[in-house]
Amino acid sequence: MGEVRTIDPTTGEELASYPTATDEELETVLDRAADTARRWGQLPVEERAEGLRRLARAMRERREELAQLATAEMGKPIAESRAEVDKCAWGLEHAAELAPAALAPEPVDTGALESYVRFDPLGVVLAIMPWNFPYWQVIRAGASAMAAGNVLVLKHADNVTGCSLALGELVAAADLPPGLLAPIVVEVERVAGIIADPRVAAVTLTGSTRAGRAVASQAGAVLKKSVLELGGSDAFVVLEDADLAAAADWLVRSRFQNVGQSCIAAKRAVVVESVADELVGRVVEGVGRLVVGDPRDEKTTVGPMARRDLRDGLARQVEETKAAGAELLVGGRVLDRPGWFYEPTVLDRVPPGSPGRAEEVFGPALSVVRVPDAEAALAVANETEYGLGSNLWTSDLERARTLVGRIQAGHTAVNGMTASDPRLPFGGIKSSGYGRELALFGLRELVNVHSVVVNGPAGPPPPGGAATE
Repeated sequence: MGEVRTIDPTTGEELASYPTATDEELETVLDRAADTARRWGQLPVEERAEGLRRLARAMRERREELAQLATAEMGKPIAESRAEVDKCAWGLEHAAELAPAALAPEPVDTGALESYVRFDPLGVVLAIMPWNFPYWQVIRAGASAMAAGNVLVLKHADNVTGCSLALGELVAAADLPPGLLAPIVVEVERVAGIIADPRVAAVTLTGSTRAGRAVASQAGAVLKKSVLELGGSDAFVVLEDADLAAAADWLVRSRFQNVGQSCIAAKRAVVVESVADELVGRVVEGVGRLVVGDPRDEKTTVGPMARRDLRDGLARQVEETKAAGAELLVGGRVLDRPGWFYEPTVLDRVPPGSPGRAEEVFGPALSVVRVPDAEAALAVANETEYGLGSNLWTSDLERARTLVGRIQAGHTAVNGMTASDPRLPFGGIKSSGYGRELALFGLRELVNVHSVVVNGPAGPPPPGGAATE
């Protein structure tokens, strides 16, 4: 039996160590999850919805404790950690509100005595989740899945193991069935075996494109449903008629919140040349107002990156992008202090093929690409392999409505920033994955869409020569 350790990224010191599950302990978790899935899935949807509301209340009651734990384990500024807990409660409550109507059988007129479509739970869902939003990533995927009658076995990132176990404890605090959301501490090498286990019906993963390809391959080999929310390199397109003051403020917020460690952060600012100098100047001023420091300090807006290797990887991307010809405007240094801090960074005139433009940059560094016009902006926005979120700034809303249909992404924010919202489906295309979380589409993602045709005692009428396949 091995162990995992959690490290405080602010100091580099160990927080705690946790033993990995033995084979016998894993068997117990899976058995309990399968038993809970049979019982939970048979409950009326209204009862499941009330259970999610209790879970939301439990999260609110432990808001400060949960927020402090997230900040300690992954370095998120404390105000953002509190906001994450609040968003989880909202997500649970919205799924509970939407579920009864969204999951109700839908009648279809086929000429039979009765025809309808049911939305039946699949059973046990393996949820493989990342560290950057240690609660919201789980709830974003899990609220809909649990409302639909499924249960989650949670394989969380090692560095937020405390957050993972806290989510499991909340299930008991909310008087929900044991096994409804069951954390497991296991090595990555054991995940393929869990996916293949006959008690597991499906898998949902939020993580890197590399991890997504591996999980999709493993799930496909055993013909199990998978949902993948993967990386992104979101474009923040600013056209010549945009409100530049507002665009700059939102660009700084989108790029540098959560220490830049967000799949849907604005990573590439694609700016029409005629307004680029003014926009970039405003962005540099905004970055100068950011406060780097201890994430437990209420004044801090940028804390440490979550792990040393992530910080070092960002430093490499910045240096290689500079070497390719980009202009460093601000930042670009590892800070000489304990912990894994990196200066908020802005790179201008980032060339094609350089890491700042071609790779996902997962940290506090913004790449600026200057373009001659809107057509060129769309081409740059779509040049990436990713297709998660996008942002378009223009004062001409009719023009915006036309242009958004040409952007290759799962979400576009016009005169705003991409953010997940429980009222809207969330997910991407291309190398950003497939499937949707949240809203109606999320509630119907991890279900068996079950068609039922009821005939009278004499059976259906003769087919009359129609094809029967």
